[in-house]
Amino acid sequence: MINNLDVCNENIRNDEGTIKKDSNEIEENTKLIYCDEVSTYDHTSCNSIITPEHIYLNLRPEETLTVCGDLHGQFYDLLNIMKINNYPSENNSYLFNGDFVDRGSFSVEVIIFLYLAKLTFPNNVHLTRGNHETNDMNKLYGFLGELQAKYDEKMHMLFSDSFKFLPLAYVLNNSIFICHGGIPSKINTTLADIEKIDRNTEPPDEGIMTDLLWADPNEDTGFKPSKRGIGYSFGVDITEKFLKANNLSNIIRSHEVRDNGYAIEQNGLLYTVFSAPNYCDVMKNKGAFLKFKGNSIKPECVTFSEVPHPNIPSLKYAHNLYQNI
Repeated sequence: MINNLDVCNENIRNDEGTIKKDSNEIEENTKLIYCDEVSTYDHTSCNSIITPEHIYLNLRPEETLTVCGDLHGQFYDLLNIMKINNYPSENNSYLFNGDFVDRGSFSVEVIIFLYLAKLTFPNNVHLTRGNHETNDMNKLYGFLGELQAKYDEKMHMLFSDSFKFLPLAYVLNNSIFICHGGIPSKINTTLADIEKIDRNTEPPDEGIMTDLLWADPNEDTGFKPSKRGIGYSFGVDITEKFLKANNLSNIIRSHEVRDNGYAIEQNGLLYTVFSAPNYCDVMKNKGAFLKFKGNSIKPECVTFSEVPHPNIPSLKYAHNLYQNI
């Protein structure tokens, strides 16, 4: 059976494996996506309630949700996920948990595919903002340079605006908190506090929004300065307090490479999932995704290896200072 996204996939690539240029159509489609995400409504078909900053997703018994971590412009590995796990459909939903772009040299293809998927299955494809869906990161790590090479500055402005409307977090089956980075460093933060964030902006140097995009877990206790130079790392005691305060059971986040593509951490309370295998063509890691069925709160963890891609190296479009990182 030919899937609508099979057709979309063929339509966005030319013979060299790069996207065909039709910026007017992409502009209109992108506007539809972020205008859709900014409103508050109830998808009766999947019982999801969209609030300004995070989304409650409650799966139907027959519905599967696949959570993917960082993709980082690795378009051909994204297509491999579709081959392994099938394209989105009414019963085969996806949540892509941020960092779609930068580093990999097919970021434009990745983000257009994801936006087309969102337009084709608006109730079944969900996108989280990551720390690389921001202007500062895009200027350094390749997405801006790639857009300028394949399109123009107008397209960068369009995508930059759309990133600001992506949700910062999700709650799955009233039990699992999902965000790109980690939980806030502000003690006793609630879901209501997250709902009050003005997401239509670039992230500040600190605060709840920045922590959701940047924070990392540690296996110790308390908060510690981040090795990244922004945000914090949080211990298992912090995770326990956040989950208890918000009546939740687990956290799923991405943001960090794991050798097997995923890791179960902090006494089983936290999952890290990373979906860019052999990250930047050098890391030799597996990719992974997590699958939930119906009202389950324990995922099936699926790992996979990288697939070949056209001979365009990672970081080709990055700032000169970062092309060898």
